[in-house]
Amino acid sequence: MNAPDSDQPESDLRVWARIGVLSFGGPAGQIALMHRELVDRRGWIDEARFLHALNFCMLLPGPEAMQLATYVGWLRGGWRGGILAGGLFVLPGILAIMALSWVYVLAGGVGWIAGVFFGLKAAVIALVAEALVRIGRRALKGPQAWAIAGAAFLALFFFGVPFPLVVLAAAGIGFLTARGEAVATGTAPRGATLRVALVWAALWLGPVALLLLGLGPGHVLAQVAVYFSQMAVLTFGGAYAVLAWVAQAAVEQFHWLSAPQMLDGLAMAETTPGPLIMVTQFVGFMAGWQAGGLWLATLAGLITTWVTFAPCFLWIFAGAPYAERLRGNPALTGALASVTAAVVGVIANLALWFGIHALFHQTVAGWPVWSSLDPWAAGLTALALVAAFGFRLGPGLLIGAAALAGVALHLAGLV
Repeated sequence: MNAPDSDQPESDLRVWARIGVLSFGGPAGQIALMHRELVDRRGWIDEARFLHALNFCMLLPGPEAMQLATYVGWLRGGWRGGILAGGLFVLPGILAIMALSWVYVLAGGVGWIAGVFFGLKAAVIALVAEALVRIGRRALKGPQAWAIAGAAFLALFFFGVPFPLVVLAAAGIGFLTARGEAVATGTAPRGATLRVALVWAALWLGPVALLLLGLGPGHVLAQVAVYFSQMAVLTFGGAYAVLAWVAQAAVEQFHWLSAPQMLDGLAMAETTPGPLIMVTQFVGFMAGWQAGGLWLATLAGLITTWVTFAPCFLWIFAGAPYAERLRGNPALTGALASVTAAVVGVIANLALWFGIHALFHQTVAGWPVWSSLDPWAAGLTALALVAAFGFRLGPGLLIGAAALAGVALHLAGLV
C-alpha cells in the first residue's frame, strides 16, 4: 500500500514540531498527546486506525510513541512524512538532553535545574494518569478487555513477568477468540519495501561498521555504537523494560558512569521531551566524557542516539505496508485489540511505579515507605491532577506551570 502524500506540508511541520516539544510524560503521555492532536483535534487518522497503528508499534522493538508518530507521518506523506514526524518527535529531546549533559559535566551537577525536574515530575504523573483514563475508555470495551488489562497489571506489578510475555499472551488470547477469514485491504509493495529496508539497514549499521574498522572494537565510540545497536533490537516493551539492563552494563561492565549519575540521567530523560529511552544519549555522552572530554562526549552521545532511533525508521517503513494490508484480518485485529487492552494494564503499572518513586524517598521491595512521603511532591502532584482533570489544562501550560512551581520551591529551600 502506498501512503498518500500530504497536501499541507507546512501544517504537518507545525503539528509535528508542536508534538515534539510537548512530548513529556513517557509513552503514555505522548500517545495521549498524539491522540488528542491527530485524532480528536485534526482528524488526520480515525480511532480504529490509530489503535491499529499503536498495537503494531507495541509489538516492535524500540520506543512505541516515536514509532507511532513515524507510522502516522508515513500514512500522510510516505517515507518523507515518516522522517519528518519521527525526526521532529525526538529532536527536542536530543537538544534538551545534550544541553543538560553539557551543564551537568561543566557545572558539576544539575543545580537549579533540580527544581525544574521536581516540578515536572508532578506534571508527568498527571499526564500519565490522564493518558490512562483516555486510552482506557477507548480500549476497554467488554469484560474480556478489562480482564486482560487487569491481568497484565497484576503480572507486571506483583509478579514481575517480562513485558514481552505479557504482550504475547494477550495477543494469543485475542487471536484465538477472534479467528476468522483473512481480509486484505491491498497488496504490499514487496520490492519497494525490501529496498527501503536495505537502505535503512545500511544507514543504521554502516556507521557502526566504519567505527569498528576505523577505530577498533576497544574505542569508546565503537563500544557505544555496538552496544546500543544491540539494545535497539532488544528493547521490547519500552524503555522501562531495559533500563535495568542498560544501567547494569553501563555502570558495572563498561564503567561509563556511576549509579548516581545514571539516576541523574534518568531524571533528565523523564522530564524532557521525547522518549524515555533518550537516557541512552546521556549514557553515551558520559562514556565519551570519561574517555576524552567534552567533544568526544558530544560525539558519543550523538552516535548513541543515531543507533538507538535509526532502526525505528527501518521497522516502520518495512513493516507498515504489511500492517496496513492486514487491517481487515479479524484474527489479527482481535490479537492487536487484546494487546491494546494489555497496554492499559502496562500504563497503570508504569503510572504506579513512577508515582511511588516520585513521591516517596524510600521503598522496600518496590513498596513505598509511607514515612518517607515528600509532602511538597504530593501537594504539587495533587494540584497538577486537579489542573489536568478538573480544569482540563493543556499539556503545555501544565508542564510550564509545574516547572515554575518546582523552581520556586527550590529557590525557597523547600526541595
